[in-house]
Formats: sequence, structure tokens, C-alpha cells
Amino acid sequence: MHVIKIPVTAFSQNCRIISCEETKQAVVIDPGGNPEKIIAALSEHKLVLSAIWLTHGHLDHVGAADTLRSQFNVQIVGPQKDELFWFENLPMQANMFGFSAIAAFYPDIWLNHDDVLTVGKLAFRVLHCPGHTPGHVIFYEPKQQCVIVGDVIFKGAVGRTDFPKGNSEHLIDSIKRHILTLDDHTHILSGHGEDTTVGHEKRTNPFVSGQFG
Repeated sequence: MHVIKIPVTAFSQNCRIISCEETKQAVVIDPGGNPEKIIAALSEHKLVLSAIWLTHGHLDHVGAADTLRSQFNVQIVGPQKDELFWFENLPMQANMFGFSAIAAFYPDIWLNHDDVLTVGKLAFRVLHCPGHTPGHVIFYEPKQQCVIVGDVIFKGAVGRTDFPKGNSEHLIDSIKRHILTLDDHTHILSGHGEDTTVGHEKRTNPFVSGQFG
């Protein structure tokens, strides 16, 4: 598996291109903006884009998704259907976050807990992790010991829950059930900031340390 991290938008959101090194098939996860940077990276690495995957519906994670869908004629996959209201309210989000105006658009496929998504020879398990938003999902590749978590957990922090339909109890429960139960060596690729590992967060994250072991 090859991972290309591309910070996008003024929020430095970590858009990622995940590709199978054997087949050169790729997906773009959470393209929040700056589509020209994403397109250039795909071209530079000679990758074939097969889909766009979204963890949740916040604008800094989805802002360039519709542009890429049109450019490459691929589907937008995810998140879970409880995110619908965030997509319906994309114009409001643009105004709230100070982004350029954007029209509402919608995923082609909604995801459910325990769905499996493939790219080349990689297989990612979908885990529904509500809290930051109600329909937030994460993508876990067990053979690669890697989980792409959007805004559920960060190095030393957890996602905000003060946006509409956020829920702090649901967030911590999601982290405890679906992230901290993974192998300690599992790499956590977050939507903002540095990468980390499950073991590091179990030991040091002030919001969740001490919950296990």
C-alpha cells in the first residue's frame, strides 16, 4: 500500500491518495479542496483513480469530491446515511466556515458498518464511528495495520462534538469500541495533524488513555 498525504484547504485537512502498489489502482479519501493538487499527484504517480471515499460530510473533507467525480467519472462512496443533512447543507457550511460558495451534492453510495471496500488487492473494513458527526465512518486495512479515521481521533486529541448532531458520549464509545481495540501497532491516519498509532494513543491521549489495560 502506498499513501500520499495532501494537506488541503485553510484547515490543512489531510486528503490521502491510497493506492495498491501492484495494480496502481487508487482511491482519494476526503478531498476537502484544492482539486488541482490531487489531480497533479495522481498524474505524477501514474495512478488510476477508481473511487472517492468520504469519512464524513464536513466541507473541509468533501469540498473537491464532486469536481473529482466529474473529472474522472468515478463514484463518491460513503459516508453512512446519517450524514445526509451535512450534504444538504453544504451551502450553509461554506458560509459558516468561510469557504467559497458550493452547491449541495450527494454520494453515489452510502456505507454501512462492516461493509468492505477494495482498491486493487487492498481490502478495507468500514466501521461506523458516530460522535464527531452521526454518520462518520473509518476505513481499516488489517493486513496493512492501518486505519484512516477522519476526525474521530487525532494524536493527543479527539474530534470536536460541538457541531450540530455531535455527541461526545458517542464519540468516546466509538473510539473505545472500534479504534482502541485494534492492535497497538496499527497506524492511525487522522484528518488533521500527524499520524500516530493505537498503542501511543492508549498510553498518552488524555481523552482516552487508561480506558484499556
